[in-house]
Amino acid sequence: MTDAVLLIAFGGPTKPDEIRPFLQNVARGRRIPPERLEDVAHHYEQMPGGRSPLNDLTFMQARSLAAMLAGVNLKLPVFVGMRNWKPYLHETLATMGERGVGNALGIILSALRTEASWERYMNDVGEARARTPGAPAVAFAPPFFDHPLFVEAVADRARAALARVPEAEQASTPLVFTAHSVPTAMANGSPYVDDFNAASAAVAKRLHHGPWRLAYQSRSGSPRDPWLEPDINDTLKDLGSAGARHVVVVPIGFVCDHVEVLYDLDVEAATTARAAGLTLHRATAVNDHPRFIAVLAELVQRHLEAGR
Repeated sequence: MTDAVLLIAFGGPTKPDEIRPFLQNVARGRRIPPERLEDVAHHYEQMPGGRSPLNDLTFMQARSLAAMLAGVNLKLPVFVGMRNWKPYLHETLATMGERGVGNALGIILSALRTEASWERYMNDVGEARARTPGAPAVAFAPPFFDHPLFVEAVADRARAALARVPEAEQASTPLVFTAHSVPTAMANGSPYVDDFNAASAAVAKRLHHGPWRLAYQSRSGSPRDPWLEPDINDTLKDLGSAGARHVVVVPIGFVCDHVEVLYDLDVEAATTARAAGLTLHRATAVNDHPRFIAVLAELVQRHLEAGR
C-alpha cells in the first residue's frame, strides 16, 4: 500500500557557487557546447540571489499537495527528489527508507512526455533505488498534460496575462504556447509534440480564443543537430512582421517559473518582441495554482483507489 508521495523534478542551484557544478551535472554525456553552458551560467547569475527558484517552487508544491491531501484525510508525507541537484533522488529515497516508507507514488513534474522529460526520470529513480539500501518501491503516476484541472490552471494563468492587453485588442492577440525544444530524433520517438499540441488546443478551447500557435524555446544542444522548431524568437519576429501589437506567451511545457522561463522568455524573448514592435505578456507557470495542486492530489487519490 502506498504510504508516501515523491515529487520528481529537474533540480537547480540554490546559490551562485553551485551554478557551474549543477550545469556540469546536466551536461554530462550530452553534446552541449561549453560556450552554451557558460551562457546559461550567466542567466542563472542574473536571477535574484544567483539561484534557481525551481527548488523553492517544487517544495512549495509539495507542501501545498500535503495540505490538500490532509484536507481529505489522506495524511501522506510528500517528499521531493531532484535529478540534477540536491536533494538528489538517492538522498531523498534514503530519507524515505529511514522514515519507514515502503511504497511511494512518484509524480514526474513534467507535463509533456519525451525521453528527456519522462523515461529519463524513471530510469534515474530506478538507478537511485539500486544504489540505496532500504529505498522504497516507486510506482509512477500517469501523465497529466490533458487533465481537465491542468488545462484549467494553465487557462487561468493565460487569462490573467491576456487581461493585460487592451480590451479592444484581446480577441485578436495571438497566444503562443511554448515548450522546451528537444532534438527532432528524440521527439519523433515520443508523444511530445502530440502532448504539446493537445494540451495547448485544450487551453485555447477553454479560453474560447481563436489565434494561437506553438513555439519552442531554450534549445541547448549542438547547432549541427536538428531540434524542434519554430523557435520562440523567430515566431515573435514573424508576428511583428504580420502587424501584431501584443502577444501572450504561455509556457505550458513548464510547471514552475524557473530560469528557462524567467530568462529565456522574460529577458531574451521580451527583447526580441520589443525589437519586433510587440508587447509580450507572459503567463505565469502553474506553480502552486490550486487547480494544479488538485491535479497532483487526484493522481494520488486515483492511485490509492486502485488499491496500490
